[in-house]
Amino acid sequence: MILSGWSLPAAAEVKMAFHSFNGSYFFGRYPHTFVRLTGTMKDGTKVDENYGFTAKKVSTAILRGPVEHDILIEKDKYIRKTNVHFTVTLSDAQVAKVRATMRSWRDAPGKFYDLEKRNCLHFVGAMAQIAGITVDYPKKMLRKPKKWLNYIGEKNPHLGAKKVK
Repeated sequence: MILSGWSLPAAAEVKMAFHSFNGSYFFGRYPHTFVRLTGTMKDGTKVDENYGFTAKKVSTAILRGPVEHDILIEKDKYIRKTNVHFTVTLSDAQVAKVRATMRSWRDAPGKFYDLEKRNCLHFVGAMAQIAGITVDYPKKMLRKPKKWLNYIGEKNPHLGAKKVK
């Protein structure tokens, strides 16, 4: 009974959520996908970070081949306008691998963003694979992040993903 008054520390747990943004090809931002990590590491370190892969500069050059790249960190007000497709729990080792993978994409020399071969879907797919999620990239979905994440959710029923309309 004496112990019942004590509060136990919260369990260490980091979640990675998979987001899409509907966007518009004609107005404002383009459709996009990114991941967000939130929670607490085993050592008590709080985690709240997100990463998306993008072209450094949006121009018609994107249509002709590789362009300079960047990692986009979304602001909270933008995150609230996105679709969350599914969320997974990561170990501390997986969090470290996600961060290392993000840095390798961010720090790659030259022109690394390619609309057909290395876009935001491929980046989020690399993050998903770290979490043990099966991914592939149907050509007809390469520019449709919401449709692609719905597809990945269906392909991995253990995620319990709900289809985003």
